[in-house]
Amino acid sequence: MKGKTTENAVEREKCVLVGVATPKTPAALAALHLDELGRLAEAAGAEEVGRVSQRVKAFSSSTLVGEGKVGEIKALVEETGARTVLFDDDLTGSQVRNLEKRLPEIKVLDRTGLILDIFAKRAMTAESRLMVEVAQLQYRMPRLTGAWTHLCRQRNGGIGTKGPGETQLETDRRTIRKRIQELKKKLAKIEDARETAAARRNDLFCVGVVG
Repeated sequence: MKGKTTENAVEREKCVLVGVATPKTPAALAALHLDELGRLAEAAGAEEVGRVSQRVKAFSSSTLVGEGKVGEIKALVEETGARTVLFDDDLTGSQVRNLEKRLPEIKVLDRTGLILDIFAKRAMTAESRLMVEVAQLQYRMPRLTGAWTHLCRQRNGGIGTKGPGETQLETDRRTIRKRIQELKKKLAKIEDARETAAARRNDLFCVGVVG
């Protein structure tokens, strides 16, 4: 029946888009950037349910947008049932943490993080998946918050593996660095295998028989 959602249909993640423009950014260009962010969100499998825009003289170092605008975003999230807030501009680690404190249980993501998520979904080869994972981990490193503390449990070590006075955040960062090193080693092996295969092909010659 038309309009009826099937049991197998996947519910799209609701998100709110946030655009911030400075005096150097024309209003029309800011609107185009937000439209593009909406298309990226759709490509990632999300559903846009609202937008918030603000023009500022300078970005807020703590939350990118002003405190009043954060309240407006929170109200829109509660009204629409959105679970994710997507910022058109890149966010620092401290900005993500501050926004997550003001938007409890809401995922805060910026344009770069969204693009990496799209790449991850569309990566087909083993090499491309490894490259995307490296990029994602390098992106997340300076943005680590309490949400990433589960990473330390992926380590194989037990008692005595945690350095004296080391914080949970430092443990998580060390875990990510180790994972990045492992992925880069795998990528190097794939590159070596490709070069070896290419060298073997160069040693061959083909003969064509006509008739």
